[in-house]
Amino acid sequence: MERYSTPADRPLAVPVWEGQAAFYRADLEFHGVGHRGDSYEGRVFFDAPDATPTTPRELDAGYAGSFYVFGHGPCFGDEGHCEVPPGPIHPFDYRTVHHLAPQSMVVTVTDAVRRTIADGKSEFGVTVVPTNVLDAEVGDILHFERLSLVTYD
Repeated sequence: MERYSTPADRPLAVPVWEGQAAFYRADLEFHGVGHRGDSYEGRVFFDAPDATPTTPRELDAGYAGSFYVFGHGPCFGDEGHCEVPPGPIHPFDYRTVHHLAPQSMVVTVTDAVRRTIADGKSEFGVTVVPTNVLDAEVGDILHFERLSLVTYD
């Protein structure tokens, strides 16, 4: 995808519950991040669905943090070289994972979540804008399976 925004009908809930201890850290975890193409920076914004690569990286603009993908680039190997096999063949398969197996990325978003709470919001949207060192759009490069918010108390 060229960018990601949480669906309007499925925003993330603010992690505050009455009677619970306050969290000291909040992370957005991106699971199953693909890295077959070029390298890029994934800029994460809260409640900024119209964010672009030129949107300021400031809390006031909704900026929450970034993750960086070191892309594999095009495949030059033999046929099947870049095909990721399914998980381990059996429980004692100790081979290393394939070099193109999806990765996990973690972005610490504590300040952005605290700001959302201070603004009195009970939910928020997430937008991820992939960009390069020139702050330009990079096309269909962002691929991940799911996103989760994790807090630590």
